[in-house]
Amino acid sequence: MIIGRLVTLPGQRLAATFGALWVLAIATVSAFADTVPDATWVAIKPLPHQSRSAVFALAVDPANNQFILAGNSEGSLLRSTTGGSSWTTVHSGKATLTTVAYSSYTSGLVLAGTRGSGALLSRDGGGTWSSAQGLEGRTVRVFAFALTLVAAGTDRGVYVSPDGVSWSPSGLGDRSIDALAVEAIHAPVRLVAGTDSQASTGTLPLYQSVDGAASWTPFSPPISGNIVVKIAAGPLPPTGNVRPLVVGTNTGLFESKDNGSTFTPLSGGALMPTTDYTQVTFITDHFDHFYVASDGGGSKSGGLWRTNDGGQNFASLRPPEASVTALAVSSDEAPTLYVATFQPSTHVASLWALHDTGATPQGPAANESPVASGSRPAHSGGDSVISQILAAPQLPYVGLGLGALAVILTAVVAHLRSRYR
Repeated sequence: MIIGRLVTLPGQRLAATFGALWVLAIATVSAFADTVPDATWVAIKPLPHQSRSAVFALAVDPANNQFILAGNSEGSLLRSTTGGSSWTTVHSGKATLTTVAYSSYTSGLVLAGTRGSGALLSRDGGGTWSSAQGLEGRTVRVFAFALTLVAAGTDRGVYVSPDGVSWSPSGLGDRSIDALAVEAIHAPVRLVAGTDSQASTGTLPLYQSVDGAASWTPFSPPISGNIVVKIAAGPLPPTGNVRPLVVGTNTGLFESKDNGSTFTPLSGGALMPTTDYTQVTFITDHFDHFYVASDGGGSKSGGLWRTNDGGQNFASLRPPEASVTALAVSSDEAPTLYVATFQPSTHVASLWALHDTGATPQGPAANESPVASGSRPAHSGGDSVISQILAAPQLPYVGLGLGALAVILTAVVAHLRSRYR
């Protein structure tokens, strides 16, 4: 009996060790397989049941660049915890999703807007959802977050909430708000809202509130277009207390560094095309580093661009398809970009990922389809497998996995030798 225990105990320990190391090895290999290669476009798995319409709702968790939320045209919210290689439906509805956004100031808070059915709320990072109170029947196009206030742009003006749960109208009820941004996150919260031009005046008005949306003042900066499509406020610069404000209209891109008093055109001429700019996203800690995108308005002038110097220069990120309908940027220093594109001729929506290291983007691989099932791009035939691994940024993780496998094999051999002595 004593001998049996002595034999059984090492066997149990070996089995436990084997299991733990095997899990570690599998996790390591999976992490290597799911990591987006540097500066290379990768097709990720399309949304299930996405009909032949564009994807407009896309967001990435500020705390984890592998957690993505997307809304499809069928009314479903889908979540990926693997950087887009698989999707799980976390909410099923009937209204098209127009936007989804994580709060930068309240951990786990996520909001999603719909076309005509109000908004949805999650307080666990997108795992479970409920209806937001007070926005029933509204078309919600945009959310903006401050430290103690959340604002929403709707078809009947701006609504506000202290926590994203209960909402109330705050003004501009006779306007359909297309764009909204928070210029000052501390009380008194300063906001800027954008809408369509008024036929009576022909000007493109913006609206500003300096008291947390309690009152609004119109102003009409000399910017072109008749629809304010996007407004984004960046982080504070190292000196001063004014955030950069970037406005995208249906005909151009403009920047203000004085709370909207004056604007500088960033498009037109040789710098950037004169087109509609539907996406503007800043890097979390860089006031002069932001991304802009366009769906081209049905033309071929769409694209995706990056600036590292506050809009003085732009570099094209050469997306696989020119029409960009949604953009989500992670909070990393070298961010991962998730992009939705749309082909007007075929009505096919595609999803892509790019780890932007600052280098000129490559790809996608020749054998990669925009409707592939999340496969990573194949390497060129001229590179050996060994050279690919040695050049990969995930080399430490590969080494960890190989070390775990070596320990497993050593333990197995030692156990077998001890049994047959």
